[in-house]
Amino acid sequence: MSGRAQLMWDEAVTGYDFGPDHPMDPVRLALTRRLVDAFGLDKDVDVVAAKPAGDSTLRLVHREDYVQAVKAASADPESADGAYGLGTMDDPAFAGMHEVSALIAGQSVGAAEAVWRGDALHAVNFAGGLHHAMPGAASGFCIYNDASLAIARLLELGAERVAYVDVDVHHGDGVQAAFWEDPRVLTISLHEHPRTLFPQTGWPEETGAASAKGSAVNVALPAGTGDAGWLRAFHSVVPELIADFRPQVLVTQHGADTHFEDPLAHLAVSLDAQRAVQVACHELAHEYADGKWVALGGGGYAVVEVVPRSWTHLVAIAAGREIPPEAMIPEGWRQEVFARTRQLGPQRMTDGRWPVAYASWEAGYDPADRLDQAIVAARRAVFPLRGLLA
Repeated sequence: MSGRAQLMWDEAVTGYDFGPDHPMDPVRLALTRRLVDAFGLDKDVDVVAAKPAGDSTLRLVHREDYVQAVKAASADPESADGAYGLGTMDDPAFAGMHEVSALIAGQSVGAAEAVWRGDALHAVNFAGGLHHAMPGAASGFCIYNDASLAIARLLELGAERVAYVDVDVHHGDGVQAAFWEDPRVLTISLHEHPRTLFPQTGWPEETGAASAKGSAVNVALPAGTGDAGWLRAFHSVVPELIADFRPQVLVTQHGADTHFEDPLAHLAVSLDAQRAVQVACHELAHEYADGKWVALGGGGYAVVEVVPRSWTHLVAIAAGREIPPEAMIPEGWRQEVFARTRQLGPQRMTDGRWPVAYASWEAGYDPADRLDQAIVAARRAVFPLRGLLA
């Protein structure tokens, strides 16, 4: 097995563009790629462009009629069929939509293949993590569900246990739905409570079908949760489940929209806490999955201030060359930010909160605290189903 990480990248993924007024601005991908280069990380990873996902691969998760609907909307955006979630405010149709969506999916599938076959120990596709797409519909800025496709490909290649950990601010509903009946896949999602945020799913009681009870885990966090609470929730639920499940591959989704500057959600997490969870996922992969780690991007709509820094840290961790949180950002990158966006880019790779402290679950909990209530609800819903003490 190669000790080097793979960074999945094709410049054409920046064509995933819903238009100038849409919050998912592809400049976030371009600026992340440039920041990776600015820190010289491209020399520490193998940069690989995988082929687009073909129809047979897409059908591992998506219905044939939906794939055909995406192709039709891609060729003629005016004909987009709203019954498939296409041509909506969240998912406007655009020319070439099928091709670029399949390309992004192909990068995640290629990452999974590389890790499974031992071509790389870790693989990152920060253009991926489009976790809301359903088997038969687009949803929440997501056309094809690359995370589900990567997991389905791992199962096709012979994996018997795949764990998926999603720390995007929104519930990883599409991935949960894809594997709702499959006990080979453990899906864990930490997200803002469905009472206050799209897609209004991800309640603790959602634990998997009768054939896979306890294979879906949902930690629904109260709006306003900050660093200490977010890390407390992660460490109170995720490591114990991963230790019990012992996945052969760990797939993680790192939406940056938990950040306090994100305009579309209501958590108050810093870049420093996001980095801490990235480090924790890396460690969990090594401790329980022989290091096999596929890391994806996801949401994130503070496209200059937050997303490039967060995902550059993710690439650095996968590459084995962590960037110190206090590191200064190269001036050349900040000049490119201004040239592209007319915004002033951040100066440091931190929000100034490193190291981030949190209270461990073993130290006890407060039954009157809303964050602790969310943790208790998740543990009580799932842990007994898996033979663990809640």
